[in-house]
Amino acid sequence: MTHPVMAEYLHALSSHRGPGLAPLPLAACADLLGLDGLGLLLAPGGGHAELVQSFGERTLALEDLQRVQGEGPSLDAARHGALMLLPDAADTATFATDRWPGLPGAIEALGVRAVFSFPLRIGIIALGALTGHRTRPGPMTTGQLTDAFGLADTLAQIIIASATDAELPRTPLLDDPGLHFADVHQATGMLADTLDTDCDHALIRLRGHAFSHDRPLLDVARDVLARRLHLEGDGDGRP
Repeated sequence: MTHPVMAEYLHALSSHRGPGLAPLPLAACADLLGLDGLGLLLAPGGGHAELVQSFGERTLALEDLQRVQGEGPSLDAARHGALMLLPDAADTATFATDRWPGLPGAIEALGVRAVFSFPLRIGIIALGALTGHRTRPGPMTTGQLTDAFGLADTLAQIIIASATDAELPRTPLLDDPGLHFADVHQATGMLADTLDTDCDHALIRLRGHAFSHDRPLLDVARDVLARRLHLEGDGDGRP
């Protein structure tokens, strides 16, 4: 049964009549779910999953790490609609090191010990993911899982309804993806123009530099935009 407080949040989200989603009480939701951080990712039009709202000091770093490596629970949930319940990053049997080689250790280095990614989907349509984490290992309780599923389902229904209702105003949450990683998109476009290549290749260059230098992708992107970092050559990129 859904927790009464979570039921109130879901009702408020469902009854919201303004453009886009009602403001998400992510901090309160994370507390109810027994999590230290929570992030909402959307994949508009089946594109790249973008972090659009977040809570928790490690959430941005966790999502940045997955963008650098191009894989992880958030991306699997958002792209493929896969439920990812990973209660212990140190347990290689459950953390799927064969699926994401090198990722569990990097996640532990962030101080994250458990990750739970719930897909946002309607039927076969993947819309994004709701990803939470904890700094201590251990599974979510049955009640917490029930609340998380309810939140993910409600968000998916609202998103698909907003996207298909022509009478609603344009939805800022869907029209302006990448709020947290806007600098990555700008740097990708800038590098693509400099290298005379496509954005996919430019993003690979950014990710490759971040991975090989053990740096957050967002920091690399900001250095490129500020022209402190040049990735046109084969060196380390420094002037």
